[in-house]
Amino acid sequence: MSATDKAEEFKGRAKEAAGSLTDDDHLKSEGKADQASSSVKQSIDDAAGKAKDIAQSAKEKLTGN
Repeated sequence: MSATDKAEEFKGRAKEAAGSLTDDDHLKSEGKADQASSSVKQSIDDAAGKAKDIAQSAKEKLTGN
């Protein structure tokens, strides 16, 4: 997980906690949205990394390296 994604997740957790403490449903929702966004970005990064690995493996098999 990149530092930016970690920061966004932490920000989301902080917002959600603050919303819970102040009984602010909007702030809690914002926090959950920030966390979800971070999770989606991480999933995309993971998928991109796996696709890159698969492409590299296929290239090596085709070129014999």
